[in-house]
Amino acid sequence: MTQTLSPETEGKHLPAAPGRSPLSLVLSDWRVLIGRNIKHITRNPEMLFQAVSLPIVLLLLFRFMFGGAINSPGMAYIDYLVPGLVVVSIGFNATTTVVGVASDLTNGLVERFRSMPMAGSAVLVGHVAAGVLRSALSLVVMVGVGLAIGFRPGGGLLGWLGALGLLALFAAGVFWLATLLGTIAKTVEGASGLGMILVFVPYATSALVPTASMPGVLRVVVQNQPVTVLIDAVRALMNGTDLGSTGWLALTWWVAITALAAVFAVRKFHQRAGG
Repeated sequence: MTQTLSPETEGKHLPAAPGRSPLSLVLSDWRVLIGRNIKHITRNPEMLFQAVSLPIVLLLLFRFMFGGAINSPGMAYIDYLVPGLVVVSIGFNATTTVVGVASDLTNGLVERFRSMPMAGSAVLVGHVAAGVLRSALSLVVMVGVGLAIGFRPGGGLLGWLGALGLLALFAAGVFWLATLLGTIAKTVEGASGLGMILVFVPYATSALVPTASMPGVLRVVVQNQPVTVLIDAVRALMNGTDLGSTGWLALTWWVAITALAAVFAVRKFHQRAGG
């Protein structure tokens, strides 16, 4: 017999079964929606192609066409370039998340979810987790291609673990920002446009060229924006160079950004979903 939920119980859990805490039910909802979005990745080869193709094209382009004209003091340009493009590639993947969240909100899927006793935040968590997974795939492929064309990082195991930790935090922050933009967008087409913000912001950083070559005002802005701080920290950890204060600054920036983006995204999602 199908259970019909009243308006008061829509989108909320029914009383927990014996031995099941409310937290375990929420975690179960998250697991189901994460699985849903991962299946979308495996069944959509175009999504996987997008996740890795453009970053690789940029890597080859800058390595072989522009690399000889760009001076990267203290290291080979390929060693300078790969950590920056790893961060840039995370922004590429964000557009898919913005569009996915907007699509869920506009095509009636969320209304169907609200008829079930489930945590609304699971919809967003599923999108964020899938985005982080796409970025991890892009990282593996890009580092592999980088090694094939001359990338020789000097950081040890601890340095790489630190770099991966910062990249995971950054990816979480970017995809929570992407879900927030998805909840703001009124249409799927508009979501695609909003997603371009996250695509292009990483370009205004030290990802591709040293900031010392930039004009004065622009250099000050670029050097102190949170994506540049993170790129500089990841680059130092991967290559075994002086980290300075960039590690703590990157950690502080992106813990704060991730937390705020998650809070506002969930709040806006509930406003759009009607509860």
